[in-house]
Amino acid sequence: MAGFGLLATALGAMGLIAPDTLLTVMGFTPVPDARRADGDHTLVFLTASSMAAVNMGVYYMLAALADWKAFFRWTVPFRLLTCAVFLLAVASGRAPAGFLGVALWEGMGAVVTGVALRYEHRSRRDAAP
Repeated sequence: MAGFGLLATALGAMGLIAPDTLLTVMGFTPVPDARRADGDHTLVFLTASSMAAVNMGVYYMLAALADWKAFFRWTVPFRLLTCAVFLLAVASGRAPAGFLGVALWEGMGAVVTGVALRYEHRSRRDAAP
């Protein structure tokens, strides 16, 4: 959880500080400002999602510090949903193939979190007198 939070915060900060770099990392080809069409709001949406990523990353790190299991459980279905939406975006041509990495990160993060929670729950149950 803390690792995911740190990565989300770092990538969000990258989107705020160097949006073209983040676009490249995600598999998009940045468009120079001089070539942007009037009404192109790509940078506005990138700024909004980057700020959301910073906030979300901090939430994840705080939840990890507090060992807030309920929060961890809540993330599993929503990260799986995010994975599915991102996979569909690539499959439908709405996002480039490089965006698959983001979908897989979300899906694997959900699976690893779910498995870890289940393992911990079983370990506590088996250790109880």
